[in-house]
Amino acid sequence: MSQNTVFPLNLPSSASPLRVLIVEDDPMMQLGLEQSLMAYPQLEIVGQAEDGYLGVQAALKLKPDLVVMDIGLPRLDGIAATQQIKAALRETHVVMLTSHKTDTEIIAALSSGADAYCIKGASIERLLNAISAAVEGATYLDPQIARRVIENLKPPSPSGNAANLSQRELEVLKLMVDGHSNPEIAEKLYLSPNTIKTHVRGIMNKLSVDDRVQAAVVALRSGLV
Repeated sequence: MSQNTVFPLNLPSSASPLRVLIVEDDPMMQLGLEQSLMAYPQLEIVGQAEDGYLGVQAALKLKPDLVVMDIGLPRLDGIAATQQIKAALRETHVVMLTSHKTDTEIIAALSSGADAYCIKGASIERLLNAISAAVEGATYLDPQIARRVIENLKPPSPSGNAANLSQRELEVLKLMVDGHSNPEIAEKLYLSPNTIKTHVRGIMNKLSVDDRVQAAVVALRSGLV
């Protein structure tokens, strides 16, 4: 993750930066993450931990806005750590950053409550997209993980209302499937973020799903986009 190019970070305007905790056991990866994220004034690194147990303790103490979490951690793995953090700190967002891509690990990670999932070695731009989506309240899946989810998880069956998606809702749905956050969709379609939120709610209602991940899976497997 190089700092040579600074990509835009789409976060809500705020008087204070987003407080970030990094939980990663590889010292080089930890350093690379810290240096990459410190390039953005909207982000403040408030702590680091090298295993899941210490990650949970640090999160409970620091109450960060966002945790960047590895899965393969000593003592307590990232999935269990995420479950504990999300149970105690409902407002804290968790971005999984991992090299683990097996079906079992993907399903476990999806059930842990994490808000976004990135593969190690991905570009800093993709990680920033994941962070932006998580903070926005969306769920971000790295394309590699999304493909595995589509292949291996059976989504909820779309209701008869799926065919009633408007052209605009289909445009929003395609951008959701591509991993874009609500502000990014609003910018691309020249609409307000509130309008996009309304479209997203309408899409999920028509597809009879509870979140954006399920909407994306239904859309792809049903050939809607």
